[in-house]
Amino acid sequence: MLVKTYGSAVFGINANRITIEVNVDKGVNFHMVGLPDSAVKESQQRIITALRNSELNFPGKEIVVNLAPADIRKEGSAFDLPIAIGILAASGQIKNDRLEEFVIMGELSLDGGLQPIRGILPMAMQAKKEGLKGMIIPKPNASEAAIVDGLEVYGAENIKEVADFLNGDLILKAHEPMIRMAEVNGRKYLPDFSEVKGQENIKRALEIAAAGGHNIILIGPPGAGKTMLAKRLPSILPPLTLDEALETTKIHSVAGRTKRNVSLITTRPFRSPHHTVSDVALVGGGTVPQPGEISLAHNGVLFLDELPEFKRNVLEVLRQPLEERHVCIARAKMSVEFPASFMLVASMNPCPCGFHNHPERNCVCGPGIVQKYLNRISGPLLDRIDLHVEVTPVPFRELTLDRASENSRAVLERVVMTRSLQEKRFQTIPGVYNNSQMGPAQIKLFCQLSSGGVEILRKAVENLGLSARAYDRILKVARTIADMDGQQDIATEHLAEAINYRSLDRSGWAG
Repeated sequence: MLVKTYGSAVFGINANRITIEVNVDKGVNFHMVGLPDSAVKESQQRIITALRNSELNFPGKEIVVNLAPADIRKEGSAFDLPIAIGILAASGQIKNDRLEEFVIMGELSLDGGLQPIRGILPMAMQAKKEGLKGMIIPKPNASEAAIVDGLEVYGAENIKEVADFLNGDLILKAHEPMIRMAEVNGRKYLPDFSEVKGQENIKRALEIAAAGGHNIILIGPPGAGKTMLAKRLPSILPPLTLDEALETTKIHSVAGRTKRNVSLITTRPFRSPHHTVSDVALVGGGTVPQPGEISLAHNGVLFLDELPEFKRNVLEVLRQPLEERHVCIARAKMSVEFPASFMLVASMNPCPCGFHNHPERNCVCGPGIVQKYLNRISGPLLDRIDLHVEVTPVPFRELTLDRASENSRAVLERVVMTRSLQEKRFQTIPGVYNNSQMGPAQIKLFCQLSSGGVEILRKAVENLGLSARAYDRILKVARTIADMDGQQDIATEHLAEAINYRSLDRSGWAG
């Protein structure tokens, strides 16, 4: 008897429907075809043991399992459940009249229990797109899949429950979508700007970065507060939109990083990999391509502390994703694209000893050492960082003041207001949502300067030796500063402030 069940395979952050065809006939053998990997092939032993321990029978006949389409490689243990259900249906142990309504996925334990799997959200979205009625999946994955509106999601604890449900002997209640709005309650647990003493100019730069989605690097001596300030940036970033939340959750679902009973990621990611990270761990890859840190930081922040300590080849792979906001992982048999639209926030010491340009302490680095240290970061990478901000130590009198600093909520209100202006400006331009994402056409249209502004920028380009990319970055930052002031036109003071945030472009800075 031939029976078909439906599963799903994830490639990148999208899913394809897989048809599992099971035929049970006379003979004694088991064949599995359709380009399964070793984990899928091993499902035979898990299925046999799970069925026996669940008081179900594994038929002693010839069983042929075909995973179609055959040109797509099937990977992982998530095909255990649909194959097992197909075997049960083909051997007459369960009814097959409802199988075509569901995508069935899950990993089997030897006792018949169902283990959670990766990538359940893209699978659910694909099932809805193809018009299927619902999904039967492990119970821990049900909250995540139930985000998809109009899809009935049934979470089961073991294969016996699934079999009884399909036979009509057990009623499983469709999982109610329960989106936990962590953004509402979670912000109060984020580090707050009110805890920062002094550093008003650095807070201003971080507010500009948040308001326009700009990349920023903080340069200063040890203990000046670079890391502390960077970790407070998420508290002033605007909430995720629903589309952003869904896309972010898809990436984390594919990577297996979604938490149990949290259906939707509603806070912007903050990823902070150690400087020993490899280039594959940072951008993604592997034999079966998986998202890296830059994709896990999509719609959020990638924080690289002690930037010069990262390997040169690791930093250089950031250049293309910073420009294109996605990364393509190419392999001999496949090519997978992951989103990578993130804010890069970096910090670094100005020299190996950390005290170059310190107002009170002397640098002990020898001649040329400072420049050699800065040269660990290539010019093209620095060009892609919009704001270069020098962080100076907080004076003792600032540390002892009882005066309350402005809290993150007040700054967030201004950032949200500025972002709303940008959303209106770019509402007819696909793929552009904030000033940092403007291309040459948008810069020409929205960043026009007065004759005085053109002259200021000309002198800055000549004196600082700026590249064309740095020129564009200055205009984008100036546009954001003007938006923060509620100004339609970019004034000379907006442009001057933007130019001031190009510290590392200044000739002689390391001298």
